[in-house]
Amino acid sequence: MKRTVISLWALCFLFLFSCSNEKKLPIFGERSVKIVKGTDGIDRIDTVYKTVPDFKFLNQDSVYITQDDFKGKIYVTDFFFTSCSTICPVMHRNLKEVYEKFKSNPEVMFLSHTIDFKYDKPSVLKKYAQKLGVDTKKWEFVYGDKESVYTLAEKDYLVAVKEDSSATDGYIHQGWLVLVDKHRRLRGAYDGTKSEEVAKLEKDIAILLAEKE
Repeated sequence: MKRTVISLWALCFLFLFSCSNEKKLPIFGERSVKIVKGTDGIDRIDTVYKTVPDFKFLNQDSVYITQDDFKGKIYVTDFFFTSCSTICPVMHRNLKEVYEKFKSNPEVMFLSHTIDFKYDKPSVLKKYAQKLGVDTKKWEFVYGDKESVYTLAEKDYLVAVKEDSSATDGYIHQGWLVLVDKHRRLRGAYDGTKSEEVAKLEKDIAILLAEKE
């Protein structure tokens, strides 16, 4: 599973690399075309890009949040669990640097999904957020049932997650930080354990903020 998802992101990057430049980010994921009629009555081809579907999860304050809470926002999302002793501490230490840079920008938000559906209830997420030292109105930590979270991770964000009793801490997951634009489209993925990748994420957020609709 892990190799498959890594290949999906790698193929996306290879396919769209030539379309990327420092002024505009590529759009990743599946796409289709449709015929639309313009105001002049002429039919034109329009590209329809994959978007993140509607979701509903409990946040650290035991309040349900949905895509409406991120409407008109750029956000960075990831998958983690609070008892993780491997990549999660590094991921969130690095992501906090990004958060600090954009915490005063109302157009940017952060969204972390726990994959530990057994232990990471909202109260646990709240303590984790407090320890991390972030404003949860800016950076949400959410809990959901296994099927909802795992399906969203693998199908929509292209991030591999798996419960595995033989793994350290009982779970396997990737350290992608996924960048989503104001239209719910995937615009990039960055290895949260690598400082150079996180630095690129910071630059790409700035590019996306400056991007014209």
